[in-house]
Amino acid sequence: MAETDAIAGDFDYIIVGAGSAGCLLANRLSADPDTRVLLLEAGGRDNWIWFHIPVGYLFAIGNPRSDWCFKTEPEPGLNGRSLNYPRGKVIGGSSAINAMIYMRGQAADYDHWRQLGLAGWGWDDVLPFFKRHENHFMGESAAHAVGGEWPIAAPRVRWDLLDAFRAAAVQAGIKSIADFNSGDNEGCCAFHVNQKRGRRVSTARAFLKPVLHRANLRLETGCLVEGVVFEGRRAAGVRWRQGGATRTAHCRGEVVLAAGSLGSTQILLLSGIGSAEHLREHGVGVVLDRPGVGANLQDHLQLRLIFKVDGITTLNERYHSPLGSARMLAEYVLMRRGPLTMAPSQLGLFTRSDRDQDRANLQFHVQPLSLDRFGEPLHKFPAFTASVCNLRPTSRGSVRLRSSDPTDAPVIKPSYLSTEDDRRIAASAIRLTRHIAAQPALAPFHPDEYLPGAAVRDDDEAALVKAAGDIGTTIFHPVGTAKMGLLSDPLTVVDDRLRVVGIDGLRVIDASVMPTITSGNTNAPTMMIAEKGAAMLREDAKGLAKGIAA
Repeated sequence: MAETDAIAGDFDYIIVGAGSAGCLLANRLSADPDTRVLLLEAGGRDNWIWFHIPVGYLFAIGNPRSDWCFKTEPEPGLNGRSLNYPRGKVIGGSSAINAMIYMRGQAADYDHWRQLGLAGWGWDDVLPFFKRHENHFMGESAAHAVGGEWPIAAPRVRWDLLDAFRAAAVQAGIKSIADFNSGDNEGCCAFHVNQKRGRRVSTARAFLKPVLHRANLRLETGCLVEGVVFEGRRAAGVRWRQGGATRTAHCRGEVVLAAGSLGSTQILLLSGIGSAEHLREHGVGVVLDRPGVGANLQDHLQLRLIFKVDGITTLNERYHSPLGSARMLAEYVLMRRGPLTMAPSQLGLFTRSDRDQDRANLQFHVQPLSLDRFGEPLHKFPAFTASVCNLRPTSRGSVRLRSSDPTDAPVIKPSYLSTEDDRRIAASAIRLTRHIAAQPALAPFHPDEYLPGAAVRDDDEAALVKAAGDIGTTIFHPVGTAKMGLLSDPLTVVDDRLRVVGIDGLRVIDASVMPTITSGNTNAPTMMIAEKGAAMLREDAKGLAKGIAA
């Protein structure tokens, strides 16, 4: 390969990132045989067993084969701790290593986007795009669809301990419901998962692999994008490193960044789009002064309370027992059921931290297991984890360049617990978790708080906030770093059609465009954004063609 090697011909679309958004975009845009699509992925193929067995997240997260292994800067709100910040490094992106939980959020999340002035982004507007790719086990209804590429299944494992926790939640005044995804997710329910017959389904498996035979779709892996190529103020192509050489491709249509809230942000900055002052600090030529690039980072901070139990089975002891491990393997091989099909969390709970909340603002992920952090072994004592996160944090962080070298990981500063409101809700969340654990339904199993521990008293607000900083960790939902907004907003990066403001032929279509974080796991909303974004791209291309013909 030459030192600089251009791929022959022009592409109608160049998509950067074959993750949760990019795989779906590639599928939809290449459906037109007259449209030429190039999909660039920095990671590799998903040819590893742990990308497909659901419990493989335990081995994929923190593994450089499957995870970019980013880290945050030391966080003042976490008492100076730096967190591992996993992102998928493979086709399918983070959908290949995530929790497999299907969660849209709340209707009010999207109605809020519309109230911000973003036309076409209210709940009634986006619901059809959620449904467009669904194949839901509950069947067709006003809320759900069947026949799409994205399977949504019931869990294939149950735990007596989780049944007891659900009963305790009801005793604490939190109703039991059947579905989190009808627009109002307040209540307690088993999470629905993106699996098919006990196997993980990533966006690569659902959307990309079935269409790779298309002559007009080209996938290139191992591509570390250096930047967008411009002709004046128009995106005209992409430049990347691959196999020790620099490669380029020209685009006659639109370049689409779908590399996520970290990847798309870094590429925009490397391309000269961002805060002019920040770009100059790193010797990057300024194409467009857009200070919102990398600002507005939002994430869900989960507070992982752990309770030891006795008299009931958890995954901890089964995992460490040779006979237990053999039984789990046999159950999976023979029936595609059991603990190897487990998502990281099986039971969910949405509720309010206090009476002043107009809708659920806390989410629990309840697990019949415990560990110090993902990527490390389960504890040897029986225990469960009740992780709780503030769904709509007011803290705002940032993603910035570390240098102008694309191989350098970005500087990630989530700024967790940096507002008084977030600290107050964190303290309330710990109190509420303890209240549920103290209900009669769990009493037979003698829950004993391991973290943060009984020494942290409910009446000591400062101690509760410090404890939140000690046990808090990311739940892997970074969004908002290329926010969608009005032109009057100085932090706006893309408009309501996901076009980068001030640049022609460039869009961002992934979780980074969310103006505010959704109330739950963010993979399904990201796919909705991709579905809607693909429709916008097709609509605008047809409109342009009609204009030229006229």
